[in-house]
Amino acid sequence: MEVRNCKQCGKLFNCVGKPICPECMKKREEEFRQVKDYIRENPSAGIAEVSEATGTSVSQIRQWIREERLVLTSESADAGINCEGCGRPIKTGRMCQSCKTQMSKSLSHAFAVAPPPKEDKKNLGKKNGDRMHYLSGDNK
Repeated sequence: MEVRNCKQCGKLFNCVGKPICPECMKKREEEFRQVKDYIRENPSAGIAEVSEATGTSVSQIRQWIREERLVLTSESADAGINCEGCGRPIKTGRMCQSCKTQMSKSLSHAFAVAPPPKEDKKNLGKKNGDRMHYLSGDNK
Protein backbone atom coordinates (compact mmCIF):
# COMPACT_ATOMS: atom_id res chain seq x y z
CA MET A 1 0.00 0.00 0.00
CA GLU A 2 1.31 3.44 -0.85
CA VAL A 3 0.31 6.98 0.02
CA ARG A 4 -0.85 9.08 -2.95
CA ASN A 5 -2.70 12.23 -3.76
CA CYS A 6 -6.25 11.71 -5.00
CA LYS A 7 -6.46 12.54 -8.71
CA GLN A 8 -9.84 14.14 -8.13
CA CYS A 9 -9.57 16.19 -4.92
CA GLY A 10 -5.80 16.16 -4.24
CA LYS A 11 -6.14 14.77 -0.70
CA LEU A 12 -3.55 12.24 0.56
CA PHE A 13 -4.85 8.70 1.00
CA ASN A 14 -3.65 5.09 1.20
CA CYS A 15 -3.90 3.87 -2.38
CA VAL A 16 -5.19 0.32 -2.78
CA GLY A 17 -5.57 0.30 -6.55
CA LYS A 18 -7.75 3.14 -7.79
CA PRO A 19 -6.06 6.55 -8.06
CA ILE A 20 -8.90 8.29 -6.19
CA CYS A 21 -9.68 8.41 -2.47
CA PRO A 22 -12.60 6.52 -0.90
CA GLU A 23 -14.69 9.70 -0.53
CA CYS A 24 -14.30 10.59 -4.22
CA MET A 25 -14.98 6.95 -5.12
CA LYS A 26 -18.30 7.14 -3.24
CA LYS A 27 -19.18 10.34 -5.10
CA ARG A 28 -18.27 8.72 -8.42
CA GLU A 29 -20.41 5.66 -7.69
CA GLU A 30 -23.35 7.91 -6.77
CA GLU A 31 -22.79 9.77 -10.05
CA PHE A 32 -22.77 6.44 -11.89
CA ARG A 33 -26.05 5.46 -10.23
CA GLN A 34 -27.62 8.75 -11.38
CA VAL A 35 -26.39 8.20 -14.95
CA LYS A 36 -27.66 4.61 -14.93
CA ASP A 37 -31.06 5.71 -13.63
CA TYR A 38 -31.30 8.46 -16.26
CA ILE A 39 -30.41 6.02 -19.04
CA ARG A 40 -32.96 3.52 -17.75
CA GLU A 41 -35.67 6.20 -17.96
CA ASN A 42 -34.38 7.59 -21.31
CA PRO A 43 -32.93 4.64 -23.27
CA SER A 44 -32.47 6.60 -26.50
CA ALA A 45 -30.47 9.40 -24.82
CA GLY A 46 -27.06 10.13 -26.26
CA ILE A 47 -23.90 10.80 -24.28
CA ALA A 48 -24.23 14.58 -24.56
CA GLU A 49 -27.83 14.51 -23.31
CA VAL A 50 -26.95 12.21 -20.39
CA SER A 51 -24.02 14.45 -19.50
CA GLU A 52 -26.14 17.58 -19.53
CA ALA A 53 -29.01 16.02 -17.56
CA THR A 54 -26.85 14.45 -14.84
CA GLY A 55 -23.93 16.87 -14.65
CA THR A 56 -21.48 14.05 -15.39
CA SER A 57 -18.65 14.78 -17.79
CA VAL A 58 -18.73 13.24 -21.26
CA SER A 59 -15.26 11.78 -20.68
CA GLN A 60 -16.45 10.00 -17.50
CA ILE A 61 -19.44 8.51 -19.35
CA ARG A 62 -17.14 7.35 -22.15
CA GLN A 63 -14.83 5.77 -19.56
CA TRP A 64 -17.73 3.79 -18.09
CA ILE A 65 -18.62 2.63 -21.61
CA ARG A 66 -15.01 1.53 -22.19
CA GLU A 67 -15.06 -0.28 -18.83
CA GLU A 68 -18.24 -2.08 -20.02
CA ARG A 69 -20.27 -0.65 -17.14
CA LEU A 70 -22.58 1.07 -19.63
CA VAL A 71 -23.80 -0.16 -23.01
CA LEU A 72 -24.99 2.14 -25.78
CA THR A 73 -28.26 1.47 -27.55
CA SER A 74 -28.73 1.61 -31.30
CA GLU A 75 -30.52 4.94 -30.88
CA SER A 76 -27.46 6.55 -29.24
CA ALA A 77 -26.09 7.74 -32.57
CA ASP A 78 -23.83 10.47 -31.23
CA ALA A 79 -21.77 8.00 -29.23
CA GLY A 80 -18.52 8.07 -31.19
CA ILE A 81 -17.14 4.99 -29.42
CA ASN A 82 -14.91 3.07 -31.83
CA CYS A 83 -13.01 -0.20 -31.66
CA GLU A 84 -9.38 0.41 -30.76
CA GLY A 85 -8.38 -2.34 -33.18
CA CYS A 86 -10.22 -1.60 -36.40
CA GLY A 87 -12.09 1.66 -35.74
CA ARG A 88 -15.61 0.30 -36.26
CA PRO A 89 -18.36 1.77 -34.05
CA ILE A 90 -19.04 -0.31 -30.93
CA LYS A 91 -21.59 -0.14 -28.11
CA THR A 92 -19.33 -0.96 -25.16
CA GLY A 93 -15.78 -1.93 -24.28
CA ARG A 94 -12.55 -1.23 -26.11
CA MET A 95 -12.77 -3.63 -29.06
CA CYS A 96 -15.38 -5.18 -31.33
CA GLN A 97 -16.02 -8.92 -31.07
CA SER A 98 -14.02 -9.63 -34.23
CA CYS A 99 -10.90 -7.88 -32.88
CA LYS A 100 -11.31 -9.56 -29.46
CA THR A 101 -11.44 -12.97 -31.16
CA GLN A 102 -8.39 -12.19 -33.28
CA MET A 103 -6.43 -10.98 -30.25
CA SER A 104 -7.42 -14.06 -28.27
CA LYS A 105 -6.19 -16.35 -31.06
CA SER A 106 -2.92 -14.41 -31.32
CA LEU A 107 -2.32 -14.69 -27.59
CA SER A 108 -3.17 -18.39 -27.61
CA HIS A 109 -0.58 -19.00 -30.32
CA ALA A 110 2.00 -16.85 -28.54
CA PHE A 111 1.67 -18.79 -25.29
CA ALA A 112 1.26 -22.26 -26.79
CA VAL A 113 3.74 -24.76 -25.41
CA ALA A 114 5.96 -26.23 -28.10
CA PRO A 115 6.07 -30.04 -28.13
CA PRO A 116 9.35 -31.52 -26.88
CA PRO A 117 11.82 -32.33 -29.66
CA LYS A 118 11.76 -35.92 -30.89
CA GLU A 119 14.85 -37.86 -29.95
CA ASP A 120 16.72 -39.78 -32.57
CA LYS A 121 16.76 -43.45 -31.50
CA LYS A 122 20.19 -43.96 -33.10
CA ASN A 123 21.77 -41.29 -30.90
CA LEU A 124 19.83 -42.17 -27.75
CA GLY A 125 22.18 -42.23 -24.77
CA LYS A 126 25.10 -40.74 -26.73
CA LYS A 127 24.52 -37.04 -26.25
CA ASN A 128 26.30 -35.23 -23.43
CA GLY A 129 28.35 -38.30 -22.65
CA ASP A 130 25.41 -40.31 -21.28
CA ARG A 131 26.32 -43.95 -20.83
CA MET A 132 24.22 -46.91 -19.82
CA HIS A 133 25.32 -48.86 -16.78
CA TYR A 134 23.81 -51.44 -14.52
CA LEU A 135 23.73 -51.92 -10.80
CA SER A 136 25.09 -55.10 -9.38
CA GLY A 137 23.12 -57.13 -6.87
CA ASP A 138 25.38 -55.76 -4.06
CA ASN A 139 23.79 -52.27 -4.24
CA LYS A 140 20.45 -53.18 -2.68
